[in-house]
Amino acid sequence: MSQRTYRAAIIGTGGIAHAHAQAVQASGGRAELVAVADVDAGRAREFAAKYDVPHAYGSAEELLAAQDLDFAHLCTPPALHTPLALACLEAGVTALVEKPPTLSLAELDTLIEAESRSTARVATVLQHRFGAGALRLRRLAADLGRPLLATCHTQWYRDAAYYAVPWRGTWESEGGGPTMGHGIHQFDLLLSVLGPWSEVTAVAVRQARDVDTEDVSMALVTFANGAVATVVNSVLSPRQTSELRFDYEHATVEVEHLYGYTDDDWTVTPAPGHEDVTALWGADPSSASSGHSGWFAAVLDAFDQGQAPPVTTADARQTMEFIAALYASAFTGERVRAGQITADSPFALRMDGTGAPWRNQK
Repeated sequence: MSQRTYRAAIIGTGGIAHAHAQAVQASGGRAELVAVADVDAGRAREFAAKYDVPHAYGSAEELLAAQDLDFAHLCTPPALHTPLALACLEAGVTALVEKPPTLSLAELDTLIEAESRSTARVATVLQHRFGAGALRLRRLAADLGRPLLATCHTQWYRDAAYYAVPWRGTWESEGGGPTMGHGIHQFDLLLSVLGPWSEVTAVAVRQARDVDTEDVSMALVTFANGAVATVVNSVLSPRQTSELRFDYEHATVEVEHLYGYTDDDWTVTPAPGHEDVTALWGADPSSASSGHSGWFAAVLDAFDQGQAPPVTTADARQTMEFIAALYASAFTGERVRAGQITADSPFALRMDGTGAPWRNQK
């Protein structure tokens, strides 16, 4: 039986769109990029020419009306994710949405409800779940013993020039600061490994950047399985790093990288008497990076099997609820439990909820 080739489009042809185009190209013919769209029609045409895409449009509406698609990669600024995903669902096209998927928990619930009425799906691009090291870590969970504690640090550096882009640094356009747009990759991987979280205590501050959102946040997290973790998100750190450390009963497993890891970035330190863990970890080495290609391959596998593509809206909701809880704890000074942010909570409607404490500062 011949292999099916899925028809893909990219909406928004800025920087991250190139990673998506390259992932489609690397799919080995399992998908083809048939169209792109951007509000800057000239940029759309240039992007189409670069990747040999036959059709370029000046709007998502034009593209969705003209093309018969299996899925659309949404690579626009975050404020456009929800309306574009809704348009895709209405057209019966699965939306593959860059992070963060929405600006708020309420918007995500709107997508979940719309998805229930559509033949299509919504999936969030959180590619670090699909790197070889993350897949191996989840697979070896029973051999590692009970998870005890973890640290998750995203310490990056973004200067004033980065925030000069008009849609960056505001609650209305990005939904938050490094908690929403930068650290989400690392703590989403943390959540995918440790499972449901149960409680968050956090701080979020604006230390140095002239923006509306926080530029640093920190959280103490308790998980349903009893594990505890610290989470740090920063855009003020000149030595940039993305670090995850998991301390299990039988081993410590660590990864340090920046924007994508390979097997070379992971280390395993066995506890005395559990040296076999090292051999188990090294049994299936991989040279692949935790980039968009691995995630996209998982999407195509799900399509082949008639399943919802990863990361599903249910998966994304766990991560988005964690973000809302972090902000709620930071801005109210209270511990926040899973399930506590209900539909009528101000932190469900906006991530800044009752308002960042610095909002009236000069």
